[in-house]
Amino acid sequence: MNSIFNAFKLVTKKTIQYMESLKKYHLSQGAKIVSSSLPGDKSKVLLELQKNIEGSVVSYPKKMPIALKRAKGSIIEDVDGNQFIDFFGGCGVLNVGHSNDFVLEYVKEQQEELIHALDFPTENKIFLIQKILNSLPAEIREDYKVSFGGPTGSDAVEAAIKLAKIKTGRDGIIAFSGGYHGMTSGALAVTSDTFFRKKISSLIPNVHFVPYSYCYRCPFSKNSNNCDYDCATHFEWILENGHSGVTLPAAIILEPIQGEGGNIVPRPGFLERIVKIANKYGVIVIFDEIQSGFYRTGSFLEFMNTKAIPDIITFSKGFGGIGFPISGLIYKREIEAWETAEHIGTFRGNQVSIAAARGAFDFIEKYEIEEYSKVIGAYLKKQLNSLALDNSFIGEVRGRGMMIGVEFVKDKATKEPFSEYLVKFRNECFKRGLLFEVGGHYNNVLRLVPPLITTHDIVDAAIIIMKDAFVVCNNEYLKQTLV
Repeated sequence: MNSIFNAFKLVTKKTIQYMESLKKYHLSQGAKIVSSSLPGDKSKVLLELQKNIEGSVVSYPKKMPIALKRAKGSIIEDVDGNQFIDFFGGCGVLNVGHSNDFVLEYVKEQQEELIHALDFPTENKIFLIQKILNSLPAEIREDYKVSFGGPTGSDAVEAAIKLAKIKTGRDGIIAFSGGYHGMTSGALAVTSDTFFRKKISSLIPNVHFVPYSYCYRCPFSKNSNNCDYDCATHFEWILENGHSGVTLPAAIILEPIQGEGGNIVPRPGFLERIVKIANKYGVIVIFDEIQSGFYRTGSFLEFMNTKAIPDIITFSKGFGGIGFPISGLIYKREIEAWETAEHIGTFRGNQVSIAAARGAFDFIEKYEIEEYSKVIGAYLKKQLNSLALDNSFIGEVRGRGMMIGVEFVKDKATKEPFSEYLVKFRNECFKRGLLFEVGGHYNNVLRLVPPLITTHDIVDAAIIIMKDAFVVCNNEYLKQTLV
């Protein structure tokens, strides 16, 4: 194992020691399918019951038809005893893994003391706020405050939009193509995927979309040799041109790495340009770090990997450590505009979720997960790039830390999306015990957001499953082309 990771200069001797100690936080070190077919008999019963009594909006069991029993670390076990490698991570929530014993100790202690506290101060909450602020770069941490929202990321986005509008007195919002921000009215309005919006005639008005820095599919038909940041230039043109049709907005909202849009990492310098332009025109900058935050990309927040400084940061998902619901804002003191009780919520700052977040922070510090996530993410990405060399249907492997995307295409030259292949590939991986989600503009991107504590053994087991699935999919595609 040491020889694998010594290739990365990030590794310390202590980190190598932690790699072994992290194994105890997993149910096992790989997949184990014991049913003759999936779903197994017990899962079939529960899936059928769910179909009959739960709403039809259920989605994940239709793609990954299993009924869950237990989980630990990066391994899920269904009711039939099948074990799966979870590279889906509860949709990017389980940053320190399923049922982490270290974090659960904080949860158990808090449950016996206080659970519901509205927005009253508690030592538990104040400690977490201080931990969040102290995790920001030293030169800016005094500039920010924290405000908790409801249980989901959408609540944080709604609060950010509201705060920007109150502060500026303006109404409009500019969002980005490929962006995903949630399912409530305001969050959905700034989400670009029309699938979620096509049957809803009324959302918050005055939202406009501009191109994101999606270099693999540049909307301006540029490449790395002639890129002149046209996407950022277009954004400024909209703001400065009185005939652009867009009035000066209250804010822009964007993900520093797009998640549902395909784990898209923007070109270096793009975020800095966008922030500089927004600052020039007095437009508040909202970075949605709900997916990219809490060490997902190797730093506490993704913006810390850049020189772009946002006014408001939304957080949720991974901050709950092991799946506890939490959300909130980190925002500059200078844009404070709330009046007392102007934005409220019954479950803001749930004390058990806050305790879980504190436990996750302490776990990350104890096991140097900030460093480890960079190392294991680089190793996973390296293995995926090796697979891409032998597979003509992988157009690009991209990502940072443990937020990685693999885009599938029919032809590497034309870049025609190949979502049908990816659906088949996902099904073959599922049969062998590997779970992941699909996303992207054309549903042709394999999205990997595993727990940050995933071991190299689990990565290797996942790669073996992928290799086997590729063989099946490629052979089937070859047969189809010969018919």
